Amino acid sequence: MAERQIEDILQELRPRLHRYCARMTGSAIDGEDVLQDTLVKALDASRNGMVVDNVEGWLFRIAHNSSLDFLRSRARRTVVPLDESIGMVALPPSDIASVSFHAFLQLPELQRCAVILKDVLGHSVEDIAQIASCSPAAAKSALQRGRATLRRLAEMPDDIRLPLMPEEHRRKMATFVDLFRAGDFDAIRAMLADEVRLELVNRLKLVNRLKLEGRDGIGPYFTRYAQARNWRFTLGAIEGHPVMLVFDRQADSTKPAHFVLIDWRGDRIAAIRDFLFAPYVLEAIEWARIG
Repeated sequence: MAERQIEDILQELRPRLHRYCARMTGSAIDGEDVLQDTLVKALDASRNGMVVDNVEGWLFRIAHNSSLDFLRSRARRTVVPLDESIGMVALPPSDIASVSFHAFLQLPELQRCAVILKDVLGHSVEDIAQIASCSPAAAKSALQRGRATLRRLAEMPDDIRLPLMPEEHRRKMATFVDLFRAGDFDAIRAMLADEVRLELVNRLKLVNRLKLEGRDGIGPYFTRYAQARNWRFTLGAIEGHPVMLVFDRQADSTKPAHFVLIDWRGDRIAAIRDFLFAPYVLEAIEWARIG
């Protein structure tokens, strides 16, 4: 398959692959990083002559293995072995696609894989077995058990808690948002570290996200925001990270259109990560206004 063809397929499947990676890792932000790793591996394999019959299944298998590698490297969760002796139970909750990403982390890995692929993305049990390298019987058992666990979680009282945010982090992000609201981009430029990096996720390059470096290199970024009139900026939190939530005045104002993450070095801005061109990351994400 020509490189252009594989790139077109990857672009088309990118939101679906992110849905999988985000739920497997329990984080929309981490899921985007795993998705990037998946795309790099897929393109490298294609350039090295890899030939596959089922491209979508192949990509999801790469995404599955990349997600497991990520989880194990972070030691977020130990692998829970699947006991196939437990029988079939329960049906999936009707709104399973909207279950919080963190809830999926409470499932053993094979159950998590099976529920996401079948009930969120519509794959068959046979697809699950191929992607997860298990038998169809194991995939079916994992699916039923995972559904049962998520149904129990859905029936529990809502007890979601945002992780505690250091006051210093909240204060710095609040200052950034206030300056954005006021259009005082000169003040923001004065806060930039000399080697500041800007990353526009999913912009221009399919895999290699558009990255600009240095104060002069990222200058046009602020100019474009200064010219826009449809954005409204609010201090918020996503998965415990202080962020700038960006709402579109011309669209649904009940949910942010995108968000911006900042990495700090002391009181200097070391990196800006803008998700303007990756709206799929906001699907079912846990977010809150905090200012």
